[in-house]
Amino acid sequence: MKKYTIYLIAGLMATLILLLLSSTILDSMFSGQTEFANEMYNNNLYFMTTLFSAVIAWVLAGIFYYVINSVSFSRWYHWLIILGVGAIASSITAYNYCDGIFANDGVDYSDQLFGFSMTNLLVEVLLFVIASYGMRWWSSNCRHTPIPE
Repeated sequence: MKKYTIYLIAGLMATLILLLLSSTILDSMFSGQTEFANEMYNNNLYFMTTLFSAVIAWVLAGIFYYVINSVSFSRWYHWLIILGVGAIASSITAYNYCDGIFANDGVDYSDQLFGFSMTNLLVEVLLFVIASYGMRWWSSNCRHTPIPE
């Protein structure tokens, strides 16, 4: 097995572990806000938002490395633009999804959701970096982005 395949498998495993531990990790971060944390945990929102983040990260990394895959769009700042798009999209998705669930329940956690969506932004950045290093090796033009081998 080539070392690049091991990077891909390690990236997928790291993503899977983060998905499986998302409720525990994120719940511990918001444990001071017991009502909010309980609602998030009981509605399985920690897992769902992390799942959305993982899908967004892997899809955008795939688009960058295999669809765009252009010499003129292969610099580190182009990669950073895609990372920013994913982070913003993930945060907005997490906020709107959770806010919709809470609105159906008749509760308002706007302030806590903003803090959670900023935490979710950091999770998205981590997942995008993991996805990038997992799949960049087979790209014909962008394999050296963001950091050369």
